[in-house]
Amino acid sequence: MIEPTDAGPVAGRHARRRLRVVFAVTALGAFMASLDLSIVNVAFPALERSFPHDAQASLAWVITGYSIVFGALLVVAGRTADRIGSRRVFFAGLAIFCLGSALAGLAPSVPLLVAGRLVQGVGAAALLPSSLGLLLAAFPSERRSQIVALWGGIGALAVATGPSLGAVLITGFGWRAAFYVNLPIGLVAWLVGRNVLPTLRGDTTRSSPDYPGVVLLSGALAALVLAISEGPGWGWSSGWIIASFATALGLGAGFLRRSARHAEPVLDLTLFRSRSFTVANAAALLYAMGFFAMLLGNILFLTSVWHYSILRAGLAVTPGPLVVAVVSGPAGKMAGRYGFRRLLLTGFVVFTAGLVWYATRVGLRPEYLSVWLPGTLVVGLGIGLTFPVLSAAAVSSLQPERFAVGSAVNQTARQVGGALGIALLVVILGTPTGAAEALAHFHHLWWFVAAMAASSGLICCLLGPPGSVRVPADPGALDTASGFDTTGPGPLESAPPRLAPVEVV
Repeated sequence: MIEPTDAGPVAGRHARRRLRVVFAVTALGAFMASLDLSIVNVAFPALERSFPHDAQASLAWVITGYSIVFGALLVVAGRTADRIGSRRVFFAGLAIFCLGSALAGLAPSVPLLVAGRLVQGVGAAALLPSSLGLLLAAFPSERRSQIVALWGGIGALAVATGPSLGAVLITGFGWRAAFYVNLPIGLVAWLVGRNVLPTLRGDTTRSSPDYPGVVLLSGALAALVLAISEGPGWGWSSGWIIASFATALGLGAGFLRRSARHAEPVLDLTLFRSRSFTVANAAALLYAMGFFAMLLGNILFLTSVWHYSILRAGLAVTPGPLVVAVVSGPAGKMAGRYGFRRLLLTGFVVFTAGLVWYATRVGLRPEYLSVWLPGTLVVGLGIGLTFPVLSAAAVSSLQPERFAVGSAVNQTARQVGGALGIALLVVILGTPTGAAEALAHFHHLWWFVAAMAASSGLICCLLGPPGSVRVPADPGALDTASGFDTTGPGPLESAPPRLAPVEVV
């Protein structure tokens, strides 16, 4: 741990300055990984124009491939950092992420672009848990809750600014800039970080993480996404689609069997003995299916039906993420006061209402101020009241020493749901022949997202009443981008986080 010493005011100032630099470097890692969750959505229309002969189902792998790899590796990456040291994993993740960014930016074809995104997913999965572990190791225990909440805020800021930043970059320099922007950020993090990041000794006595399990999970998800996205084109009864569903089922069963037997599984099935954990993660999975489909769908609607430029579309969707960033902090405090179930049900009602507004009020004629903006603000309010609180609900019933892995599993559920949601978006939007048909398909998409939000709300009714279990002191501090619990120790710490005196589920 880096702490100010008693050697004098100069040494104390130097130590404080070093701590600020450690925070900046680790936050840059979280910023890069989180930025790519939103910036690529804005680049999607430009990708469609650059690769006009590739189907939307093929281009969707640019997003789903990243989500599958990121979600499948997240828990294993955290356990690898435990085993060999978070500094090594952080720099490896930084190098891999920048390599993937360069490959994606240089890609002359969609398959190579998807390959670059897969490499990015590996790097992002390594960056998030290792950066959090380094941050927790550097700061004294009394400052961890505050400083890691700020770290989570950087991730949320990246998601909020992704649409507008991406729109500016893509308008000025093309879609490849959405990937190249990571290179100077990564270079700065590497140059500064190698001198200030603490060296943490790993625990090599621990069992090796289940890397074959990652392969099984990734293969099962890829086969399922392939079957869903290509079903309309290949035919739902075709041999390839049936084989893809069968492969997904077989690999998924093998993954669950391996997770039940491995000492360090990708998915710790014992966590699901907790009803709150199971309910919250089921709700997060369905929620993410709609949420990620909406993020991409809104950009596609604005650019294809209302014919907005990429810059205008990016700015048009920015108010929503900004509302989320403002609301999520107070929402965490409200959850501690009123209970998860009540707040989540309120948030899901608001979120669903905003989507119904889109589905019933948005038409062919652009009406941003009177129609789109009100819907965006209502949807942003609903997301701010639900998404970060779902993460807190997922870990609320776990023992403190299991908060980190529980939060990572919750993030995996989000990424899996996101990959499935993008695949379903391709099916719902299809290939319309005119503007009126395209509008009808987008209405179907918004109804689908509303159904997912409503289903998540219904599932949350199964959460226990207030007073059932303990909850992290600040559920709103859960990073909305990474899903890691930011009230206490990450994958590399053993001291339990603070617990609030109020007990809720």
